[in-house]
Amino acid sequence: MRSRAAAFPLLAVLSWGVMFPVLASALVRVDALNLTTARYVLATAILVALLLFREGGGALRPAGRATELVALGVLGFAGFNLLINLALGQAAPQQIALFAATIPLVTQLVRWARDGVRPRPALFALSLVALVGIGLVLTRGRLDGLGEFGVGALLTTGAVLGWAVYTHGGSRFGDWSPLRYTTLTSLAGTLAMLAASVLADLVGWQHAPAAADLVAVAPQLAYAVIVAAVVAVLAWNTGVQRLGAANAALFMNLVPVTTFAVQIARGYQPGAVELVGVALTIAALVAANLVTRPRRATRPRRTSHAEAVAVADPVAVVDPVAVVGR
Repeated sequence: MRSRAAAFPLLAVLSWGVMFPVLASALVRVDALNLTTARYVLATAILVALLLFREGGGALRPAGRATELVALGVLGFAGFNLLINLALGQAAPQQIALFAATIPLVTQLVRWARDGVRPRPALFALSLVALVGIGLVLTRGRLDGLGEFGVGALLTTGAVLGWAVYTHGGSRFGDWSPLRYTTLTSLAGTLAMLAASVLADLVGWQHAPAAADLVAVAPQLAYAVIVAAVVAVLAWNTGVQRLGAANAALFMNLVPVTTFAVQIARGYQPGAVELVGVALTIAALVAANLVTRPRRATRPRRTSHAEAVAVADPVAVVDPVAVVGR
């Protein structure tokens, strides 16, 4: 059952890892802020339609948790994306990706600070091992230059902290479906991104894309909306509910590794140090899954019908692949 639950965050991070090469060509025609805003406006519209179809109009009500939803949506969607875009103007992408790989560690620290749950030593140690592997992949074993990250480090640290808080926040909505949590937080984040994008256009920091530009990047935008924003985020929040925030966050280490694999498929020749980093990261993730797996009970007990249903479908989640399609 646990291995099936792990498929959800795995699907999410693989989708996000592929997204970076896919969007690279789109950024030539449309600036990053407007592209991200267009992506989430479309994705949120799809999520709202899915939520209305699946759970009805009542699911759009915040149920007295509007402040928390707005804060999480702004931090997780608007904050993460906007800060990462700003950081890209200050530092190299591989440096930013290396910092993003600290999300598992930061998520555990957020959980410790908010819930008083001290990270399990094995989980914490394996997160560090995976981070070392990511560092080898992205730097080819050469760490010179990473100390001079400056403003980019501060921006990326803020982005990572925002996503870690959002990930942890998802585990506090266990009585909601991942679809409802994703949709309502996405609404808040998208409105914040839209406001920032309009402001940036008005003051001349960027220029609103022409219709021809959006048509030219339609294939990339379709992937970014349907796969990376709708399916992946739904899968991610499902994984958080089923595995817990700390365990699900471990899979974030595979995002830069996936991007690296895509580049190899496109003709990039990796070095030996990079291959060692990939192997180290995957080994750490597998080991983390094994050491955190609950032990079987020595004597089975009878399970009621209600408990059996809860085990089969603990939060009545929507399967993003089945709903949206691949």
